[in-house]
Amino acid sequence: MLRTAAIAITALTSSTAAVTSAAAEAPREAEPSGEITVSAAASLTDSFTEIGERFERRYDDVDVTFNFDASSALVIQIQQGAPVDVFASADEANMQKLVDGGEVTARPEVFAENTLEIATKPGNPERIGSLADLEKVDTVALCAPEVPCGKYAADALAAAGVELDPDRVTRGVDAKATLAAVSEGDADAAIVYRTDVRAAGSDVEGVAIAQSQNQIAVYPIAPLADASNPRAAKAFVDFVTSKTGERVLQKHGFRVP
Repeated sequence: MLRTAAIAITALTSSTAAVTSAAAEAPREAEPSGEITVSAAASLTDSFTEIGERFERRYDDVDVTFNFDASSALVIQIQQGAPVDVFASADEANMQKLVDGGEVTARPEVFAENTLEIATKPGNPERIGSLADLEKVDTVALCAPEVPCGKYAADALAAAGVELDPDRVTRGVDAKATLAAVSEGDADAAIVYRTDVRAAGSDVEGVAIAQSQNQIAVYPIAPLADASNPRAAKAFVDFVTSKTGERVLQKHGFRVP
């Protein structure tokens, strides 16, 4: 029995050593390297810039270039052949256009949510307290109708039963440009994302929109099917959806699912 046990132990030790040796000899998966281009909704400018900096510190052989614009504009660029590795949209509809067209074949991941807020001039001189109050001001800035923040704003106004005079509405190409109309004095108020109002600091004042009228903006992200650097593209998507990415997004006012 002792001899049998000794043989068993020897065999086990030999087997373990073989497994350890095989594991040691197995090639490690290479870290991502090279360059990637990330096209992301304009409302992600501040959060993704910070995420990009952290990502490059984690993967020091990867350089990230960002292209921030309205999600609808980014889709057109991608459909026309712009070299993009990762797309992050401010709505699911624009991401679906790329899925339907075959430009995105991986399953998009929802990584953040946002809500709307009214932005006014500092001190809220027009005493705006709700969407209904926008009917009495001279100029309201909204995103272009085809842009996600423009669609969300239209839905919020409809939910509130508010119809704005088109002659008193100015349109911005994206959320950042729409907010700038207020901070630069060209509009009395704007409907933009809560995160953009927060990022503007003292340049504007935020007014909450009733929950029953507000809209939830859903942000999906995915690598492009023909990404020139698929390994780094996947690593970036994974980083955005990691705990580190979530903390950065929450820091900038986004909700994470």
